[in-house]
Amino acid sequence: MTRLDSPDAVRRALLAEDHLVDEGLATALHLAVDLGLPLLLEGEPGVGKTGAAAALARALGSRLHRLQCYEGLGPHEALYEWNYQRQLLAIRLAEAQGSAIGEEDLFSERFLEDRPLLACLRHDGPVPPVLLIDEIDRADDEFEALLLEFLGERAITIPEFGTVRAAGPMVVVLTSNRTRELHDALRRRCLYHWIDFPGPDQVTAILRHRVPDASGDLVAAIGRGVSRLRELDLDKAPGMAEAIDWARVLAALGADVPDPAAVAPSLGAIAKTPDDLAAVGRAIREGALG
Repeated sequence: MTRLDSPDAVRRALLAEDHLVDEGLATALHLAVDLGLPLLLEGEPGVGKTGAAAALARALGSRLHRLQCYEGLGPHEALYEWNYQRQLLAIRLAEAQGSAIGEEDLFSERFLEDRPLLACLRHDGPVPPVLLIDEIDRADDEFEALLLEFLGERAITIPEFGTVRAAGPMVVVLTSNRTRELHDALRRRCLYHWIDFPGPDQVTAILRHRVPDASGDLVAAIGRGVSRLRELDLDKAPGMAEAIDWARVLAALGADVPDPAAVAPSLGAIAKTPDDLAAVGRAIREGALG
């Protein structure tokens, strides 16, 4: 396990995993690991919330358990589920052998399937697991209440099986794009950090690290350009993922300098709707990369 005993250690460890973070985010991640408190990361789509949690798991040498939230998410997808097919086979096998199978046998551990929350509770190893609850703002209020109980008790009660408590510490990271407001009770339970979209210099530094094949002039132009494009009234403002893809596409096309004619074929990497393609193309012709 990599020792993340300071924010600077977190920055170095995540850099080794190709993920650059600033001092504020490094401090928040360090505290989440050191204190064992859940960390809520908010920010616009594409600023690196999910990537930060994934990089943290790699840096720790730990398993990442990711729960992607969506409307209608319930306990069977998040907590646990019984393997009904295996239970039915066990019943038929017992009947064929002329024996009986009791309820305690049917609802035993061999038929219990872990979902992300239960898997983290039952994790048994020297390195704490990392639980990523992604886009919690997309889940329903009912699931948010269930999650609040899980975070408070670090336990799950399964009616047919009993209560499962955490075998050890875990690192919990929640992300939100703020499509709706989260309950105050959940916010109070967590450490909080807002991730801004990086400025031109930081975008350039990230691109130099992630797309080493791109020329220095090109990544500097993209760093300036993405920041300017985000000021436009676009349907979908480009995030870091789009900026990285754009740099890769331009490098693959052999673009060396931010020439509008050379950039034009690559706009599908940065603009995702017809209106955005037109607006981005016009901005680049008017010097957005200069």
